[in-house]
Amino acid sequence: MAAAYDVSGRTVLITGAARGIGAECARRMSAQGANVALVGLEAPELERVAAECGANAAWFEADVTDRDQLAAAVEGAVERFGGIDVAMANAGIGGGGPVRHTDPDAFERVIEVNLLGVYRTVHACLAHVIERRGYVLVVASLAAVVHAPAMASYAASKAGAEAFADSLRSEVKHLGVDVGVGYFSWIDTELVRGADAHPAYGGLRSKLPGPAAKTYPVSAVGDAVLDGVARRRRVVVVPGWVWAAIALRGVLPLLTDRHSLRTAPEMDAAFERDVAERGAEASRPVGAGGEAASRELELGRRR
Repeated sequence: MAAAYDVSGRTVLITGAARGIGAECARRMSAQGANVALVGLEAPELERVAAECGANAAWFEADVTDRDQLAAAVEGAVERFGGIDVAMANAGIGGGGPVRHTDPDAFERVIEVNLLGVYRTVHACLAHVIERRGYVLVVASLAAVVHAPAMASYAASKAGAEAFADSLRSEVKHLGVDVGVGYFSWIDTELVRGADAHPAYGGLRSKLPGPAAKTYPVSAVGDAVLDGVARRRRVVVVPGWVWAAIALRGVLPLLTDRHSLRTAPEMDAAFERDVAERGAEASRPVGAGGEAASRELELGRRR
């Protein structure tokens, strides 16, 4: 087995670092002696997480859909720490609903953040990571493998992020860079809590079979990412049974279709009622991160 990749003294750039998985991983990496560059929206939250990480942390407010803002954040991280060893493209938002009812702007915003934001993050960091023969971790989701109803934008964005990482891996391996993909089930973050609270599709998860309905602590992702970076792993999963889902991905669409025949009609009707009551708000991205992304979109339109 290859020696562990020690993050102590190395620089890790993490997007979506204000909350949830990004903040947890920043704290874990910092505790291991890494320099952490926190990138995202919500400046007060970024500042709070950076303070928790200590003197070896810096934060940069940037929208991952904006190339210029990302370039400035990466430049700031390199100026502060001298380079970037690990890039963790984690920023993501979630919204949902049947395609025929979903507000087009909300649908496209999820794709913009979760897929193009991953590309823009990696592209901005890649030359620095190559220089240090480092590691890239793209945070996808179990949704990259299991494509459930009311999750078309999220599943498409995460499947795209997975495919992007797979192609990138073969491009940069000869340059000494490894690329991993994170496949995480339902994690106790504000995104998931916001989805659960949605009046139309929030109850879908409770109808899933067995462990597929369970919520897992964000600390479990912190553990898995630490191990994934240390081993420069190709695949990082939480929980362990996600390995089986990846292995069975050819069969899963058939099982999903069968389950959806029972659950989709009720959800579809509920979402149609919600759209009638709230309009485009019904498909607005959920959770604090989704709200921040929506605010940034509105600000961009006004500029």
